[in-house]
Amino acid sequence: MSGSEPVRVRRVYDPPEDGDGTRVLVDRLWPRGVSKERAAIDVWLKDVTPSDELRSWYHQDRSGARHDTFVDRYRTELDDPAHTEAVDRLVGILREGGPVTLITAVKDVADSHVPVLVDHLQHVMKRT
Repeated sequence: MSGSEPVRVRRVYDPPEDGDGTRVLVDRLWPRGVSKERAAIDVWLKDVTPSDELRSWYHQDRSGARHDTFVDRYRTELDDPAHTEAVDRLVGILREGGPVTLITAVKDVADSHVPVLVDHLQHVMKRT
């Protein structure tokens, strides 16, 4: 995404790697049981995450039936003023060059907000 480097995604419970570059926590809550030193987070952008209301609504039904609606609602949130400043900051970090790794504590990254955020960032980077 930054030049030829795609944004990376890793779980906070995995040890940091030299190639991570700027490590950006993209969860609203600090991960349980992880010290700040162990997490090695450079930037914590709480406001790129789904709102508390949306996150709670999505997690009320673990069947996966709400996933598509969650994606649509989260995409809408990412364009609202409450999220735009944090998204712009993340885009700025990506444009600085070098690797950027989005860090999350979610167990199932593929079924979380993270792929939606990555897709949104790709679209923002293309249009600006």
